[in-house]
Amino acid sequence: MHTRVLEAERILSGDALRADKVPVTNATVGQYFDAWCATLRDQVLQEHESASERRCLSHFVHVTDNMRPQLIQCYEVEGLPRTNNDMEGFIRSLKTRYRRISGRKNWNRYLLRYGRRVAYYEAQVRLIASATEVEAQVRGISHRRWRTARAEQHACQEEQLKQYRVRHRRTQFLASLEARWAETTPRTPLLP
Repeated sequence: MHTRVLEAERILSGDALRADKVPVTNATVGQYFDAWCATLRDQVLQEHESASERRCLSHFVHVTDNMRPQLIQCYEVEGLPRTNNDMEGFIRSLKTRYRRISGRKNWNRYLLRYGRRVAYYEAQVRLIASATEVEAQVRGISHRRWRTARAEQHACQEEQLKQYRVRHRRTQFLASLEARWAETTPRTPLLP
């Protein structure tokens, strides 16, 4: 099973295609991955496998079939992190950049203030070299689309802020809720 998981990782990372000198695109990775999954399905049906290995293999095939649409869709975006290690490195670069800007080690307030826009900006800076190209892309976005995305981002950020306040500042958060409730319903007495 371990070798099969490593082979799946090799195909999904694009190393198998590069070894065969095939361009790494969504279509080619999908073809390789689908062919590999078909051989796994054939192995599930073979009788020389043990019952436990057949059960594990059938579960693995089931999971890969269910996750296939999400696994094969990001190969045509240059510079996008492909593996967990690459993603952790990307997040680390965000933290390092913040540390250089602010001098602080803890970046929770930074994330709470700017939300996931920080990651979008950092990814854009990595993908496009010049600021004029970024500016040209931003100018190409319609006002309606910009406002819709901004409202969606704002709602997500508000939810993150509420979760932070409930976890870390529970008494102040509850007191502010009670005060707001008292303002909206002045005739209703507060319970102690």
